[in-house]
Amino acid sequence: MKVPKQPEINIGMIGHVDHGKTTLTKALSGEWTDRHSEEVKRGISIRLGYADVAFYRCPNCEGVAAYGTAKKCPVCGGEAEFLRAVSFVDAPGHETLMATMLSGAALMDGALLLVAANERCPQPQTKEHLMALSIIGIDKIVIVQNKIDLVTREQALQNYREIKEFVKGTVAENAPIIPVSAQSGVNIDMLIKAIEDNIVAKVERDVSADPIMHVARSFDINSPGTVPEDLKGGVIGGSLIQGKLKVGDEIEIVPGRKVEVAGKTTYEPITAKVVSLEAGERSVKEVLPGGLIAIGTQLDPSITKSDGLTGRVIGKPGKMPQVVSTFKMKTVLLDRVVGSASELDVDEIKSNEPLMLSVGTATTVGVVKSAHKGNADVALKLPVCILPGQRVAISRRISNKWRLIGYGIVDQ
Repeated sequence: MKVPKQPEINIGMIGHVDHGKTTLTKALSGEWTDRHSEEVKRGISIRLGYADVAFYRCPNCEGVAAYGTAKKCPVCGGEAEFLRAVSFVDAPGHETLMATMLSGAALMDGALLLVAANERCPQPQTKEHLMALSIIGIDKIVIVQNKIDLVTREQALQNYREIKEFVKGTVAENAPIIPVSAQSGVNIDMLIKAIEDNIVAKVERDVSADPIMHVARSFDINSPGTVPEDLKGGVIGGSLIQGKLKVGDEIEIVPGRKVEVAGKTTYEPITAKVVSLEAGERSVKEVLPGGLIAIGTQLDPSITKSDGLTGRVIGKPGKMPQVVSTFKMKTVLLDRVVGSASELDVDEIKSNEPLMLSVGTATTVGVVKSAHKGNADVALKLPVCILPGQRVAISRRISNKWRLIGYGIVDQ
């Protein structure tokens, strides 16, 4: 959906598979996020589907009825005023895509946690996703009780009690619970009001800081068989977390590209010039934090194709955070392994154990060099860019699957 201005907030749609994340995105934006053929044009989808939505408020209507997603008020038919544009990041619900969910969480300012009213709460991934939010440090949450059109009043109340019990003691303990039917578009106005009050109002931005952007996707937009003189440079998609970027700016991409010299592997920063910017499906001259943006460059498309730069960090040359191949972290382990059907206890981290670490939008395997209660030293397979106080999601291989077991905070 083309929106009047660049989206200023990223909101994650999270929850168990088939609980209606994509349907709710459609109810809000009028478009599905699962669109493979559109992937290149849209920039960021498939792994992380997304849709931009414009919020409007009618000056003539009172309370929640004033909120909507259309220029014309559906209640009184009057002209509604544009409030803001918001980007919804649709994180996949399948357990195998947990690392993607975590990289999506790095781009989120807040989240909608979807729970289907016609199923017991919590389902395994509902648990895992809520845990991922607390690990990444996202505490601006609205709980959406979806599919209320499929249950009786008593069932809806029972499900409400289950949700309340499930979120007790978590980051979502005091989150509002909004009953909706995404399929029928019921209570969408109330949901928009809750998003405005509980997520939008609490987000703070620093546009004066040096720009930092997490890369979520990167690709080659040229069709096969394009003649060399018509080739366009690589495109990088992601979200700016602070600062601003303008067309013509020089940018640095770290860890950059792999270089082998005399059998030794190093990573060289890549520098590039911003030749175009796209936000909210329109070309712009400048981008601010919020929403998902695409940066057109003059880089060789072979560097950016097939997500070749996913997980990197972009900023101003010489002003970049540190790139590391080893780091120490304080670890906080969960009591139980998240996502496994049987409730397994989390054992302490051991020396020489491989762990999957999600750092921003990067995912890499780290081997534990030494571990003592509450601390671990890890050597990484791939270097990562570390921001001050960076949180790292830690997963362990349990019966052939990577399972979330806790998080680390990097010691600088």
